[in-house]
Amino acid sequence: MPRVQVKNADAKAFPREFALLHQLGGSDSIESEKLVEAFAIYGDAAAVKSLVEGSDAVEFDAFAKAFAKPSQSALVEGAEGNCLGWAARDSSGTLAPYKFSRRELQPNDVVIKITHAGMCHSDLHTIKGDWGPAKYPVVPGHEIVGIVTEVGSGVSKFKLGDRAGVGVFVDSCRSCAQCGKGEQIFCPKLVYTYNATHYDGLPAQGGYSTHVVIADDHAYTIPANLDLAGVAPLLCAGITTYAPYKDHGLDKPGLKIGVVGLGGLGHMAVKFGVAFGCEVYVISRSKAKEAEAIAMGAKAIIPSGDADALKAAAGTLDGIIDTVSAKHDITALTSLLAPRGRLVMVGLPPQQPTLNHFDMILRNLTVSGSVIGNLAMTQEMLDFCGAHGITADVEVIDIDYVNEAMVRMEAGDVKFRFVIDINKSLIL
Repeated sequence: MPRVQVKNADAKAFPREFALLHQLGGSDSIESEKLVEAFAIYGDAAAVKSLVEGSDAVEFDAFAKAFAKPSQSALVEGAEGNCLGWAARDSSGTLAPYKFSRRELQPNDVVIKITHAGMCHSDLHTIKGDWGPAKYPVVPGHEIVGIVTEVGSGVSKFKLGDRAGVGVFVDSCRSCAQCGKGEQIFCPKLVYTYNATHYDGLPAQGGYSTHVVIADDHAYTIPANLDLAGVAPLLCAGITTYAPYKDHGLDKPGLKIGVVGLGGLGHMAVKFGVAFGCEVYVISRSKAKEAEAIAMGAKAIIPSGDADALKAAAGTLDGIIDTVSAKHDITALTSLLAPRGRLVMVGLPPQQPTLNHFDMILRNLTVSGSVIGNLAMTQEMLDFCGAHGITADVEVIDIDYVNEAMVRMEAGDVKFRFVIDINKSLIL
């Protein structure tokens, strides 16, 4: 397939178009067919066509012009800033365009031009104030992928054009006992990606925005073989379901693992279990999603609403990863565990669970929780996904659909994660 050479790429002058060049698989050249395919999404048809007709080399400014889109900044009322996002201003959770400022590049920082941002249920709960008062205005999003467009003078981990990701937190103190052990997720001064405050006093804002500035040691490298839209949810849904396997010894081939729920988290738990060589069963209210579960590699669905099916499966599972955030019967789940079995909860149901203490004691059962993963485990997870070709199943949307997507997500109407195409639909 012919390639078009792209000369003199300028990341600082055209960060979006530079990111797009690398997003499409180019660095100093790109397949002409990919350029033509991309114009419908990202650029001007006539201008892109002229790039590839009768030419094997173009200047980057011509490439940038062909894929340029008008800035949306002028449509935003209020304060000025160097970043454009969509924010909730109050507990209605309604998102709308919002300008704010990211910090200036520091020696150990990278600037990541965001290409895609996943939508997590945590985003919905936060902007509506379900988990306590939010620090409005809030730009949500902690499933972030993109392309490095600037690097600080002290950075060696990344170079211009590299793929990079940002997850649930963006900074830690690096000096406490937990940071010293590599367990940054338990740092008492952890800075979450949004609805938080940076050490310099700036509000931390998330990935429903044009770019992010982050210290290189809290950003992740993204395998080159994975689709960026499918990678974004790995930064939360992925690590949330990978960590229980690793932390609780459930990643051994041949183990029988139950996954409760087949949503954004559950479908990732199934994919990881299958990749580890486990025998995976989805526990769901009915068998309505069985074909989808089996297509992902699961053996079958155990319908939790069928007493006979629960009785038949009792005592057969070595571990269960519970991803459900709605009210459900925990005792019914522990009955499925074999002696010394483990139930790991990653969902956040509204009620406190009721446990059968006699059953737990007599069969040496363990019930525990799991919260994402540290920096090293998250990078390990991404590398594992690269080696096994694992990405999330996503529905890609424009950012102006985000409020409708929130409504659908709350209703469970998505297979299996919404991802916002930032590079297409949000232009600074």
